[in-house]
Formats: sequence, structure tokens, C-alpha cells
Amino acid sequence: MVEIDKKLAIPQGMCRSLIQIVERFAEKGHQCYLVGGSVRDLVLNSEAFDYDLATDARPADMMKLFRKVIPTGIKHGTVSVILNKKSFEITTYRSDGKYVDGRHPEKVTFSDTLEQDVQRRDFTINGLAYDLVHQKIIDYVSGYADLEKKIIRTIGDPMERFTEDGLRPLRACRFAAKLNFAIEEETLEAISRTLHVTAKVSAERVRDEILKLMETPKPSVGFEHMRRTGLLSLVLPELDASFNVSQNRFHRYDIYYHSVLSCDAAPQDRPIIRLAALLHDIGKVPSRRPGPNGDNTFYNHEIIGAKMARKIMKRLKFSNEQTEKVTNLITNHMFHYTDEWTDGAVRRFIRKVGLDAIDDLITLRLADRKGNGARSGLPAPIGTLMTKIREVIEADNAFTVRDLDINGNVIMETFNLQPGPIIGTVLNELLEMVLDNPDLNRRDLLLDKAGEIIDRQPIQSRATPD
Repeated sequence: MVEIDKKLAIPQGMCRSLIQIVERFAEKGHQCYLVGGSVRDLVLNSEAFDYDLATDARPADMMKLFRKVIPTGIKHGTVSVILNKKSFEITTYRSDGKYVDGRHPEKVTFSDTLEQDVQRRDFTINGLAYDLVHQKIIDYVSGYADLEKKIIRTIGDPMERFTEDGLRPLRACRFAAKLNFAIEEETLEAISRTLHVTAKVSAERVRDEILKLMETPKPSVGFEHMRRTGLLSLVLPELDASFNVSQNRFHRYDIYYHSVLSCDAAPQDRPIIRLAALLHDIGKVPSRRPGPNGDNTFYNHEIIGAKMARKIMKRLKFSNEQTEKVTNLITNHMFHYTDEWTDGAVRRFIRKVGLDAIDDLITLRLADRKGNGARSGLPAPIGTLMTKIREVIEADNAFTVRDLDINGNVIMETFNLQPGPIIGTVLNELLEMVLDNPDLNRRDLLLDKAGEIIDRQPIQSRATPD
């Protein structure tokens, strides 16, 4: 064991609450230390978010020590203590039994020493503990040295660690991207040799790791480790298939590198836009054809890619909302604005993309352009389009049938119609008229136009209720 004297920069209010907890344990003769990712991040002078603690006290004892305790995972020795309006997760020291499903131990045994608890963890940089009272880092696994060397290394044999839990290889790649660390050679080699274990990990956990990777400074670092080790072919084979697939003279990189660099270029705090950037060109692989000048073409790759992205996101259990946002952006990312666009064309563009998605689509285009490797910045035509979009929005125009000055009930009452497809037909035609001429969006004018539309419809579609 190594002890390092070091005061970690914990926010004052948080530190006060943590020391209160530790001292409460000490009063009853128990140890309690800050552990895990918060210690790692604080040593690196990064912001910590989850302040987890470990103790030799048993769960039943912890439930008696504090006024507000929630048994969040008491079977595995974890409780949440509510103190000063904050929640702290505290876990009894433990050692894990044999892992049988590639994710979970068949049993958990509580232990009495911090060292035993540390030895069950994944990486050395996550195996540090901090004595809050004496301001000392406690290191049983050379994690502090690995932080200084910027290395990700498993605690103990990497084959054993990755065979226990198939999620750990994905976490290694994510930490490499988050911290800009190298993965130690034996640890990296073990990832390729334990893919069969990672294959057992649930789609939901893989999805969560991908989303966390999207929040790192450079997701491309993680994806490159995944590609080189075979993880990418396991979890995102569609993206893996784009490696070494050339594009055309307008692109510096192949489809894979363009995709991951576009992902990097999207905002770090917008993981869904980053996901759209990562997948925006996957349709280029099946749509790639040699052109007449010897260059490649990718006709309709955005339509094909959106369908592929939908399947990927369904496979990985993304929500319907997330899926719709990503596929909408991919479908529309190839828009081409020219000075010939009328205000009506701009309104139709807004209607097609969705008013709420316009800014996201522009952000995606900028990331796409930067990931190209040869161009960056905002092209003049897109700047002009954004100006026109702002002008159209400020004019308070209608973009959907909900924005019309009449609705289906008004049409049915005025023209004595029953519910049916004709109502939608009338509303959509009225919207097309208003998109071209916003001044028509008045109830009286719309009713006149609705009458003309209804007169053109087959008699049977205008049948009135009995």
C-alpha cells in the first residue's frame, strides 16, 4: 500500500457533508473512504460528480447510523444516505464471487478490508481511495502512478477482469477518450481475446456506454480503440464496415474517419447530434457506385443511412424520441440551398425538417464540413439560409396544419362533413397555399379555399353523417 499526502479540491459544502459521514462511521468504530471515479477525477483536477464511499460497516449497521437512509442496493451492500439535501452512495467492502454471465458475480461476500474491496474493481485509476480526515490518497494498485503516466490498466490479469465483466472493455475505450490516456498493451490485447464475453452484454448497457462516449472530448479516440480491437465490429458493424471505404475528391478521409471526426466536431454537450454525425454517412457504403469520371457517387445515401440508423438504434434500445431525432437529421443533412429558393421553399424546408430541429441540422452540417478534413466554417449559402429562416420565423408564419387559422372541426361544421381522409386533404392543401402566401392564413380566406378544395373531391368522400 502507498499513501500519498494530497489535499483534493472538493467543493467546501460537499467536503463538509462527506466528513460528517466519515466521522459518524468513525464514532462507531468503522472505516469509511471516498472511492472510485471521484478520487480519479479530483486527482486530475477535474470536476467530480458522484462522490461514492466505501466502508467496513455492514448494511444493517449503516441503516441505523443515519436519519435518512435508502436501501438502494442493500443486497449488494449499497445504501444511499441523504444528508444536507445531498445523496451519497455508500457500499460495504466486498469481494465478488465467480462471474457466470459475463456481467454479474453469482454472489457477493462482504469483507473487512479496503484492500479486498479495491482488488475487485476494474482499472487501477479507479482503484484509489481517499482518507478525507487525514487528506491522504490510499493506493493498493499503483493507480496514482498510472494517472501520472496517463495509462489505463486493469487491476490484476486483464483476461480475468474482462472475462468477469464484458462491459469493461467498452469502459476502457471510453476512459481513453475521456482522459486522453493510452490503454496499456496487455490490457488492449485482452479486449480482442474476450469479445465473446462482451457479446453477452445487454443492448441497453452498450447503448449507455456509447452515449457516455459521446460526452467525452474526442469520441474518435474510443471508437478507434474499438475498431482496432474488434469491439466496433461487435457493437456497430455498420460503422466498422465503412473503414477503408474511399469517398471522392471532395473528401480527405475514408467514410469511417470522416464519420468519427465529424462526431468529434459536433458539440460535446449534444450527444444526440454527435450520434447523428457518427452515423450520417453509413448509407454511403451500400450506395457507393463508380461515377462516369472515375469518382465515387453515393446517390440517396442519406435515405439509406437513415433507415440503417433506425435499425441500429432499435437494436441498441434507444428511445423512440432519440431515434426520430437522429434519423430526421440524417435524412435531411444533404439539403442544398441556392439563391433560387423562394420564401415558400424556405417554409417547406422548415416544415420538412421541423422548426425545433433546424438549429441541430445546421450544427450537424458544420460538423460534417469540419470532419471533411478539407473545409471548415459556415458556407455562405448556409449563412444566407439561416438569415432567411430567421426572417420567416419572425414573420409568424404557419409551418404545420396546427398553425392554420382553422382546424378540422371548423371545416366539418362549416361544410357539414363527417370525419375522414378528406379533412386531412383539405388541411394539407391549405397549408401548401399558406406556405406560398402567408397572407392567406385567415379564417375567412381559408374557408373560401376549403370550399374550392372540397368541390373538387369525389362525391362519396363528401358524404354527410346520417
